[in-house]
Parts: sequence; C-alpha cells; structure tokens
Amino acid sequence: MVPALAYTGQKLAGQAKVTITQARETALKAHPGKVTDEELERESGGSGLRYSFDIKNGSRTQEVGVDAASGKVLENKTEGPHPD
Repeated sequence: MVPALAYTGQKLAGQAKVTITQARETALKAHPGKVTDEELERESGGSGLRYSFDIKNGSRTQEVGVDAASGKVLENKTEGPHPD
C-alpha cells in the first residue's frame, strides 16, 4: 500500500537531514504558488541529494531545488509554459 503523501524518491528520505515539509516551505518562500510535483533525487550540486518542486503560479511553472542536507535553495528557474 502506498502512503497518501508519497512522493518520488521517498526511499531516499532516510538520508535527508531536511524533511519534505521543511523543504516545501523553503521552496514556496522562494517562489510562491501551488506545488504540482515534488521529488527527492540525487543530483550534482550541494550535498548531492535534493528535493525538487514544480511550483505553478498563473501560467508559469518554476522548478525550485532545495538541498536535502542544508535546506538551501540550489535552483530556482522557470520551466516555461505548460500545455495544461
């Protein structure tokens, strides 16, 4: 059975010092809007483990990456208009 609040990469959560809730709050401060997708992934930069959030605000979707060890914003870039 999958938990109701599952996100991609949840199996890596034990290695993260920052919780997804804390990372989501940080991401929404960096770019207010509605989180449409979230994942925990291994990616270069920072500690090598980051939360990635797609945050929609109007017709624009921003990708915000938060380091899973430090809680710092590593990425905050526009993804471009989505077809939906």
